[in-house]
Amino acid sequence: MQDDRLWQAVLGEIELSVSRGNYLTWFKNTRLLRFKDGVLTIGVPNVFIKQQLERKYNSLIEEVLAKNQITPERIEYKIHTDINASSRRLEEEPFQLNTESSERLHSATTITNSLSHSYRQGLNERYTFENFIVGSGNELAYAACQAIAQNPGTKYNPLFIYGGVGIGKTHLIQAVGNAITSRNPSTRVVYVSTEQFVQEFIDAVRYKKNTDFAGYYRNADVLIIDDMQFIAGKDKTQEEFFHTFNALHQANKQVIISSDKPPKDIPTLEERLRSRFAWGMSIDMQNPDFETRCAIVQSKADLVGIILPSDVVDYLANHIQTNIRELEGALNQLIAFCEMRHLEPDVTIVSNLLSANKTRPKHLSARQVIERVSKHFQVPMDDMLGPKRDKDIVVPRQIAMYILRSELHLSYPKIARELGRKDHTTAIHSVDKVENEMSFDAVIRQHVTDIKERLYA
Repeated sequence: MQDDRLWQAVLGEIELSVSRGNYLTWFKNTRLLRFKDGVLTIGVPNVFIKQQLERKYNSLIEEVLAKNQITPERIEYKIHTDINASSRRLEEEPFQLNTESSERLHSATTITNSLSHSYRQGLNERYTFENFIVGSGNELAYAACQAIAQNPGTKYNPLFIYGGVGIGKTHLIQAVGNAITSRNPSTRVVYVSTEQFVQEFIDAVRYKKNTDFAGYYRNADVLIIDDMQFIAGKDKTQEEFFHTFNALHQANKQVIISSDKPPKDIPTLEERLRSRFAWGMSIDMQNPDFETRCAIVQSKADLVGIILPSDVVDYLANHIQTNIRELEGALNQLIAFCEMRHLEPDVTIVSNLLSANKTRPKHLSARQVIERVSKHFQVPMDDMLGPKRDKDIVVPRQIAMYILRSELHLSYPKIARELGRKDHTTAIHSVDKVENEMSFDAVIRQHVTDIKERLYA
C-alpha cells in the first residue's frame, strides 16, 4: 500500500511535467512493483512502453523520485502481465444474445434496444469547438454552428452543411451537440448517421416497432444527421424522414444535416425534401487551405506530445490537400513508424511513407482484413467472428472494424455482418473508440500501422 501511495505521488508530478497525450500513453498504466536493495522496479504493460521509459523518460522519473526523497541506485522496468492498458481503455462491446434459441428474440429487440439508449449516445466527446481548426474554407460553417449551439431552433433551421469527404463536417456538427449538452445536459440531442437511420427504420418496419422509432426521433430537441447522401433511392426512409423533419421543425426543434453534395445534387432525393432543406441555411464547406492543414497537423502532433519540424509539417500539408482524415492518418502512420524505430521525424521518412501509400493496391476484401488482424493478434478466426467477449478478443475485433471502415469504407451494417455482429451500433462504437485511442495511445497506433503495412505488403 505504501508503494502504491508513493507511485501515485510520483505520477501526479509527472502528469504536470508532460503533455496529456504522453502521460496517458507512457505513464498512466505503470505500477511500482518493488523497491528493494537499491533497485526500484516499475511494472509496465508491454515492451514498447518499457523501451520508451528506459530511453526517453528515465531521467525524469529519477528527478521526480528524488523530490520525494527516493534515490534508487538503479531503476528497472519489468513487463507485468496484470497490466494491460489498451484492453482496459478499449471498452467491451455491448452484451449480445448469442444462443440459437435467443437469436430471434435478439433480432426483434435490436431496434428497441438501440432506441432506448440515452439521447446523447452517438456523440463522440472528442469532437468539440475547442479542438476544431478554423480556416477560410470552414469559417462560415463554424460560425453558423456556434450560433446554433447558443440558441438551437431559433435560426439556421435546418442547417445543411455539404462538402467533400474527410474535411471535418462530422467533427463540426457533433461539436454542436456536445456544446448544447454541456450547457444543458437535459437537452435531448440525437446524432445519427444516415446509414444507421436507414437500418433502424428497416428493423422497425420488420419487427413492427414503427411507433417506437418515430417517437424516439420526433421527440428529440436537436436532430443531427450525417451523410444525408446515403438516403438516395430509399423511398420509404425518405418518407419517414420527411414526417420526422416536419414534426421537429413545427415544434421549433433544431435539425442539422451533413452531406457530401448539396440537396440539388443528391440523386432521387424527393423534391419535398429538397424544398424543406432550403428553408434554412446551406453552406458549402471547402477543402482546408495550406495554413489550416498545417495547423491541423501541428495540433494533432501536440496532442500526442510529438514535436514535428516545420519542414515535416509543411511537407504533409503540401502533399495531402483535400482530406483531413487522410492527413491525420498519414500523421498517425509517421508517428507510429518513428516511435517503433526510435527515429526523429524528418522529410525523408514522411516522403517515403507517402510514396509507399500511393503504390498500395486498393483491392482488399473484408475477409483479408479480418484474417490479417486475426493473425497479428494470434486470435482464431472463430473467435473473431464468434460471441466471445474476452478482452484479448474484443480489442482485435474492434481494430478490425476500424480498418474495415477506414480502408475499405464499408457501411456500419456491412462491418457488423462481416464480424458476425447482429447490431450495427457495435461497429459504430468500435470505430469511434479505436479512432479516439489512435490520437494518444501509441500501442494501439502501432498495432493499426503494423496491420496496414502487412495488408499492403
